[in-house]
Amino acid sequence: MIKNNSDIGLTFKRFKSGEVVFPELLAPAGNYEKLITAVHYGADAVYLGGKSFSLRAKAGNFNDDTMREGVRFAHDNGVKVYVTINIFAHNCDLGDLPDYLKKLEKIGVDGLIISDPGILVCARKLVPGLSIHLSTQANVTNHLSAKFWLAQGASRLNLARELSLEEIKEIRGAVSGELEVFIHGALCISYSGRCMLSNYLTGRDANQGSCAHPCRFSYSLVEEKRPGEYFPVHEDERGTYIFNSKDLCLLEMLPLLVASGVDSLKIEGRMKSIFYVGGVVRVYRAALDYLQGLPEDVWQKPEDIILPTEFLDEVTRAGTRGMTENFIKDRPGSSEMIYTSSRLEQSYEPVAVIRERTSNPLVEIRNTVFAGEEIEYMVRGIAVRKSTIIAMIDSDGKNFEKANPGNLLLLVLDPPLEESEIHGIFRRKKPKPLPMTQESL
Repeated sequence: MIKNNSDIGLTFKRFKSGEVVFPELLAPAGNYEKLITAVHYGADAVYLGGKSFSLRAKAGNFNDDTMREGVRFAHDNGVKVYVTINIFAHNCDLGDLPDYLKKLEKIGVDGLIISDPGILVCARKLVPGLSIHLSTQANVTNHLSAKFWLAQGASRLNLARELSLEEIKEIRGAVSGELEVFIHGALCISYSGRCMLSNYLTGRDANQGSCAHPCRFSYSLVEEKRPGEYFPVHEDERGTYIFNSKDLCLLEMLPLLVASGVDSLKIEGRMKSIFYVGGVVRVYRAALDYLQGLPEDVWQKPEDIILPTEFLDEVTRAGTRGMTENFIKDRPGSSEMIYTSSRLEQSYEPVAVIRERTSNPLVEIRNTVFAGEEIEYMVRGIAVRKSTIIAMIDSDGKNFEKANPGNLLLLVLDPPLEESEIHGIFRRKKPKPLPMTQESL
């Protein structure tokens, strides 16, 4: 639990009624099912987008009915809901904005995530009761900028991802408004997401919610006098994915982030699967709960706190591009990139989601699975429960040796799961591919 890390000194100043004040855990909800998953595995708040004004136009997103249901489900479980209105708007985008803001207020969302100054002004005027969270797209990198945006009516600032811990602490010391930082997920190669590469290469505007993710493409070089001859772009002989950053992971920095005084820890991933959302949220929830259980005097030297290794081991099982701490300690270099593929090979994959809790849980199958396989149930917390599938049975009593995605089946497990819950996820370790042989060619 004690770590010698004297190069990152910090004096802890966040006490309330004699206890450490812990930040909110904010999770992505790309659609209704992902919202339910994030809530189930321990998010304090979720953020989501409607069908308009959101920077994730290709996510499932929410229509009026699903947003209303999502807000109701979240609030029934004590979870807040923030809605993204974070595009950089053009004139043609503004016509429907007033009605949309009023609709969100009526639905009962808890806050709006905004990057455009004009949208911010409009929201302050039309829905003054809703809190305004400034998007990371606004690129707050210093305390003067932070003061400016708070003076404009923002109640929370999602700081730029290019800040070090020391810079975050300096901003915290200069302002009293809420501060939010990204702790996990995909990183743009551009400055806090302000990118035009997709626009130029594909005609899809990243700042309007339609990013084609060209930073994940593999590139070759063409010399103008030799058209049609493609030369691979190599960097240190490791490949051609020259814009492809590893994913952010600040799990090991949690003690210092808690102590820094930030108010919210944000996970990226509205485009990711429920397996990713559930897997990442549960680890960070468990880690924060672990830290909250430490003696108060330990927090006098948070730089000496270290999480048990099983937390980091577990978060790697959610994928997807390896891990980097980005700017939090020092400026990232070439080791923070992936040069050989757009993502890393995943070691685990989802198998099923529990739909009804019975002695033999009723599950919806998500990947082809066979009787006799060993699977793992992702409990709330850091642990997993391993079981072998003895049988898979449908509502008519038919036994299946093989189940396909979309099947609703009862799982007979050995050992049985006593603590299974609706919305819980089963996963399995993916088998390693067999080596190529001459016979298989």
